[in-house]
Formats: sequence, C-alpha cells, structure tokens
Amino acid sequence: MKFDNPKIKSYTLNKETVAFYESAFGFERGMVVEEEDIVYYAELKSGETTIAFASYEMGKMNFDDKYEKITRKGNPVGLELVFVDDDVVSTTAHAVKNGAELIAEPSEKEWGQTVSYVRAIEGTLIEICSPMNG
Repeated sequence: MKFDNPKIKSYTLNKETVAFYESAFGFERGMVVEEEDIVYYAELKSGETTIAFASYEMGKMNFDDKYEKITRKGNPVGLELVFVDDDVVSTTAHAVKNGAELIAEPSEKEWGQTVSYVRAIEGTLIEICSPMNG
C-alpha cells in the first residue's frame, strides 16, 4: 500500500495551537478554515507530511458527540506525534521555550537513538527523536 500526501489529524485546535506548532517546530501554515474568529480546521506542513488539526467542536460533530478532548491535565494519553530531528537536545529546548511542557529529558536509548518527550500546549504528547541508524 502507498498513501499519497499522508495527514496526521488531531482534534485539538484553536489559534494558539496553530501558533504553537509554527513557533515550536517551524511548521509552515497551510489551509485554514476559520469562521467568526473560530478555527475549525488547519493544516501545518512538514516536508511531505501534513499535520491536520480540527477543532474540538468538529470532533464532537464527526463522532456524534462521543469524543474525549485531549488536555494538559493528568498523564498524557497513549498516543503521540513523533518528530525526527538530528539535534534532539536543541529541538526539545526550543519547543519548551515556546510553551511545550517537558515530560522526559533527551536521553540516549540502548539502541543508539536519542529521545525526549514534551507535551504541546493543547495536551498532545510529542516524541522528539534522532533518526534510526540502519
């Protein structure tokens, strides 16, 4: 199977979320659907991958009001976005400087990869890791 123009979708959108991902990770803003100062859908581009965000209201609508909102309260949910970067330490520090919550400091794993975890301003868990060798 091959999926063209893959999108990762998260139902955790507001203007601050879009601005956070732009400033913390340097993503480029793509399509934005906004009405009466409410952002319902936004795309952020990272190379060939598009991260698509939809509002909580859209999530409730799409899932017949059976939708649990991600928040920064409590422990992170069991789902993460993974961003691969050569300089995990600097990328992690930059994300934290721009509002991310540090969950786990960068550390080298036994398989040789450097990995850290942060939580975005809306609550999404983000792994920042170095590329896998091999």
